[in-house]
Amino acid sequence: MAKQLKLAAQTRTLEGRNAVKKIKAQGLVPAVIYGANLQPQNLQVNAREFHTLLSHTTGEHLLVELQIADGAEAVNRLALIQEVQHDPIRGSVLHIDFHAVSSDEKIHAEIPVEAFGEPTGVKNYGGILEVSVHSLMVECLPKDLPEIIRVDVSALEVNGAVHVRDLNLPEGVVAKADQDLTVLRVAPPKVASDEVGGADQPEVIKEKKDDAEKK
Repeated sequence: MAKQLKLAAQTRTLEGRNAVKKIKAQGLVPAVIYGANLQPQNLQVNAREFHTLLSHTTGEHLLVELQIADGAEAVNRLALIQEVQHDPIRGSVLHIDFHAVSSDEKIHAEIPVEAFGEPTGVKNYGGILEVSVHSLMVECLPKDLPEIIRVDVSALEVNGAVHVRDLNLPEGVVAKADQDLTVLRVAPPKVASDEVGGADQPEVIKEKKDDAEKK
């Protein structure tokens, strides 16, 4: 289950490019929260606090308890971090989208997939572990949302594979992907070119010395 994370936020009344510049100059990041039963609301969060939150997790699609301050009042909302926009050069956070959810509402989230262990086919036979799926969309209640999907690959032989149907997901969590989709596999070892043999080498026909001298 994902950790229950808390993040402070404030309502944001200023909009536009100049307003965003002022917000960022104060060490804040513009954000918005929306949901099926909630009018979109502009927010701002502390950039350093948000970076600290991300540094202790394995992905960005996190479930957080937003503590939203609006003047003297404050309200707590359960929300999924739906999207984080980064500066393509600096990597800094430009904008955050929060999706408000309720504790009894099933949510969809992209969860990282991580392999652990050394496959038998790699250790003993020189195979190569190939990961085809690095994250997986799942459906579950907020309380059941996993932080990461870990896959034990220790028993995989050469040509062995793990498909979506083979994943050991937590109770209440359903993968929203083709059950036959290959998540990872152990490919056969690559054969060096000098071990392939003459079959793949172009045939060289040498002219006989006698024939050459007659020309």
